[in-house]
Amino acid sequence: MAATVQQLLAWARGLGLPVLEARMLLEHVSGLDRTRQAAWPETALDDAPAARFQDLAQRRVAGEPVAYLLGSREFFSLEFEVDANVLIPRPETELLVELALERLPADAPCRALDLGTGSGAIAVALARHRPLLAMTAVDRSEAALAVAGRNAARHGAAVRLLASDWYSAVAGERFELIVSNPPYIAAGDVHLEQGDLRFEPRGALTDEADGLAHLRRIVAGAGEHLAPGGWLLFEHGYDQAADCRALLAAAGFAAVQSWQDLAGIERVSGGRLG
Repeated sequence: MAATVQQLLAWARGLGLPVLEARMLLEHVSGLDRTRQAAWPETALDDAPAARFQDLAQRRVAGEPVAYLLGSREFFSLEFEVDANVLIPRPETELLVELALERLPADAPCRALDLGTGSGAIAVALARHRPLLAMTAVDRSEAALAVAGRNAARHGAAVRLLASDWYSAVAGERFELIVSNPPYIAAGDVHLEQGDLRFEPRGALTDEADGLAHLRRIVAGAGEHLAPGGWLLFEHGYDQAADCRALLAAAGFAAVQSWQDLAGIERVSGGRLG
């Protein structure tokens, strides 16, 4: 006998799955949105979607991120494909996009570089909001670049994607803006073994050192790739702002500053070249 919406939700509740998450997963496998689930709980599902729902529910209870189970996550009002090869875009990273857009002209050609693009969320958001922008995004992971490519195509964003270990593939090129959300979690940080981070690509989370190794490389190399007056902006950890400002100042950047996210945490730092 086919299971109904009500029966499946009750089963999921027995597993300890929050109702909202259960309804999201049920919508994903059945196409029944949450309004229809609530209005017609007696609706029966075929065996295949019911089994798929049960599989996803059990994986979620085991800790797998909802974004990976659904295959997508919203960022900057755009829907992005995500899988286990890329980080899940987070709301606090929208601050980096906002700060970048403030520094990119809306009515003139400009060049920007996204280092470690992952899903392409930052690069695609920038390209969508600045049609004249020549956007380049790099990542050392071919699997991540494939996801980024699909996201760029999905949103009609003109983004040049390159396989690169930070600046290696853009030798001799200069940009008016460089942005990055690099791996900045220290190797011994307990958060790496908690929540969604357990399932995300470790190489996109930590430098396996003190958390500043990649940030040092990004800051040190930026001078060779920024146009005069160009900006470097990057996300970092909750306790790294002072260290990041010191790195920027030592590298000769002007207007060095850190910006707070909506939680009041200094989340992005940056400066202007010259």
